[in-house]
Amino acid sequence: MQFTPIDSGCCRVIVDAEAGSGAWNMAVDEALLESAVAGGPCTVRWYRWGRPTLSLGYFQSRDQVRLDPRWASLPVVRRLSGGGAIVHHHELTYSCTLPAHSVLTHDARQLYTRVHECIISALAAYGIAAAVRGNTDRPPGTEFLCFGRADDFDVVMQGHKVLGSAQRRRKGAVLQHGSLVLRRSEWAGEFPGIFDCGARAVPVEQLIERLSLAMAGLFATQLEHCTLTDDERLRAQNLAELSASDFV
Repeated sequence: MQFTPIDSGCCRVIVDAEAGSGAWNMAVDEALLESAVAGGPCTVRWYRWGRPTLSLGYFQSRDQVRLDPRWASLPVVRRLSGGGAIVHHHELTYSCTLPAHSVLTHDARQLYTRVHECIISALAAYGIAAAVRGNTDRPPGTEFLCFGRADDFDVVMQGHKVLGSAQRRRKGAVLQHGSLVLRRSEWAGEFPGIFDCGARAVPVEQLIERLSLAMAGLFATQLEHCTLTDDERLRAQNLAELSASDFV
């Protein structure tokens, strides 16, 4: 499936060379959102986690973590976005940040749909058959874990949610990030990943490259592979330190 870029101009593509800590990963996403708020270009980022980590939705209480002993040994961070908690383990995580002037910032549902359809198309190139869940006719879930909830925009395989996303908006700019589960985690074994649902194994680096280019091509006509700017890196370092101190 071919996707026509929403905007002319350039989209930055950042693929983290190394897996990061939870505090660092969330801090970078926030720093990129701040750049978008300041009018910077759209940015697509794909990254991984250095160790299994539990991220809480923005409105979730840390007290809920104590309800299940499985998570007692996991680092805990808080996302900017809402929704349920996620055990980040055998997965790939993406974020996209769009400035206020980007067309898709004005329609939350369309942004979810376009990004998820783009990911589905990229997976299909490897023979991985996934689909958007569609209308669930169910009220929003209240389960603690995100992958225990059902949403119209979820990407599913064999009835199992394998990709979920959430958004945060500031001054018209938007951050959307989401988790693509590759394999089930021992800390959340009830949720299979794409390779548990019959998909053949694909080299992760190759998969990230295809996913990142496909998503960036959704937003702009020109793509620029890059890293964080010096200002973004410094801001992320400061935010990561603050996040770490909040969850000591």
